[in-house]
Amino acid sequence: MDGASTDGTQDILRKYAGDLDEVVSEQDAGPASAINKGLRRATGDILCWLNADDVYSPGTLERVTAAFAKHPKAALVFGRCTIIDEHDREIRRGITGFKHMFFPFSCRFMIQCINYVSQPAMFFRRSAFEKAGPLSESLKAAWDYEFMLRLWKHGGAAVVAPPALAAFRWHEQSISGQHFHMQFKEEFDAAVKDAGRVSPQALAHLFVRWGIVGAYTLMGKARKAGN
Repeated sequence: MDGASTDGTQDILRKYAGDLDEVVSEQDAGPASAINKGLRRATGDILCWLNADDVYSPGTLERVTAAFAKHPKAALVFGRCTIIDEHDREIRRGITGFKHMFFPFSCRFMIQCINYVSQPAMFFRRSAFEKAGPLSESLKAAWDYEFMLRLWKHGGAAVVAPPALAAFRWHEQSISGQHFHMQFKEEFDAAVKDAGRVSPQALAHLFVRWGIVGAYTLMGKARKAGN
């Protein structure tokens, strides 16, 4: 699914045309809109999406299939996800490790308090998707977290054991690089809607939100100072 890109994407798509079942290149209403179009075209019982710069680890699809077989009631499964730069080097290990700390305590309460699931390493059942509905196209940055909260209602989630299932490619121009204030505001709003405004989860998420925004702001200043 390509939003009629003019950055050389078409040349890359033509290079791999023999490995692609379907290519759609047309104007869309943003990433969530494009993902929804792709999900409507998907035919499998297990669904996912992978953004342009992100990658799956070898054997991921086989491991995910086995995880769903092991957890037949789970609406979604997820695993570890590293962060890499434009040269495939792992970066931001502290953030990755912080997220993985919550895996042993994974439950609906915990995911409402903090988003510790990295989208590239998340897979879900078609049946849960049909109940939860599509991604919210009104959101600008946290459509994946809001969608996951809705999925979670229809069977819960299971964690896939290491190694990492995927890698997320971070750069300054990415949503999490440029618009993290908006991202964590939308995540907080989604958690409040899901758990209730007067709930321990909402209070915990409020502290998490400002703690992470503060840390990201300091990291950004440090990067600029080092350039």
